[in-house]
Amino acid sequence: MTATTAAQREDRALERIDKFRQRRPRLLDDVVTLAHGAGGKSSAALVDAVFVEAFRNPELEQLGDAAVVTTPAGDRLAFSTDSYVVAPHRFPGGSIGHVAVHGTINDLAVSGARPCWMSAGFVIEEGFQISELREIVADMAEAAAHAGVLIVTGDTKVVGKDAADGVYICTAGVGVIPEGRRLARELVQPGDKVVLSGTIGDHGMAVMLARGDLAIDADIASDTAPVHELVEALLAAAPSTRWMRDATRGGVGTVCNELVKDRPFAVVLDEPRLPIEPQVLGACDLLGIDPLYVANEGKFLAVVAPEEADAAVAALRTHPQGARAAVVGEIIPEPHGIVALRTSFGGTRIVDMLVGDPLPRIC
Repeated sequence: MTATTAAQREDRALERIDKFRQRRPRLLDDVVTLAHGAGGKSSAALVDAVFVEAFRNPELEQLGDAAVVTTPAGDRLAFSTDSYVVAPHRFPGGSIGHVAVHGTINDLAVSGARPCWMSAGFVIEEGFQISELREIVADMAEAAAHAGVLIVTGDTKVVGKDAADGVYICTAGVGVIPEGRRLARELVQPGDKVVLSGTIGDHGMAVMLARGDLAIDADIASDTAPVHELVEALLAAAPSTRWMRDATRGGVGTVCNELVKDRPFAVVLDEPRLPIEPQVLGACDLLGIDPLYVANEGKFLAVVAPEEADAAVAALRTHPQGARAAVVGEIIPEPHGIVALRTSFGGTRIVDMLVGDPLPRIC
């Protein structure tokens, strides 16, 4: 019997990694499930097979947080849209109204734009309390005013009893991209550093515990907040920043997988460097949930040039929202299309896209 050499074992490991890398989400379902809205593999399969296939165009195919478009006059704009179905409508640290505004502002900001205008559409269930609707709208007005963004148009629809979960909010936003600013996956290269603007998992766990279905008593508040000031601080300190995304549905793990998809590099995250509040980590451990997949509403990932990483983190930490900012990983040349985590125990594991729907309706 021939002994397996170290080189053969390495070749087999690389072959397994290559097969893993080539796996692409495919739409195999006959009906839509909650998993299709969770931001992971099922969401990616639905978007690719149904929406991108139908609406295909160069701007859409970038699949960023916002589309970057150019006006006939040559101005570059970011244009984003989103829908919010948070349950419950109010939770520690915020409400569906706050998230509806912050989410759209953040999509524009991480696309390199300065947010300017928003729309707001409401689908309201018959019997919904006007007093609660006023509170939600007041939260939206407060959030928009704080961010210096105008809500300039909207729409209202009312549906029958039990045809919606109280209220759904749809927003769209437009922002102006300063001349010379460009962020794109194509700019990312081996040696770059991955910067996280703050702690992860706060929003998803706050919403989940606020439902009252779990006998867990933890002081966890949502991180919902606009990140445009943080983004501007980072770009001023690190003008060679390559790419940014806010880690909402699917969390940091899924966002990193979106970064490496079909690209000639890999992301390696360092578990000890990931900033996580102890109570969030404890709740995740009790529930068997990986915090890398828990949604955030006020944090973003940035890939920055290695020589600017320290300046980027220092700039973020000057802002209260960025006090826990850190370099949490790096871009490496091999294996292509893989996200890996260096664990606290000294090992390494692959971080795939979110599978299933562990935290439904969190944004």
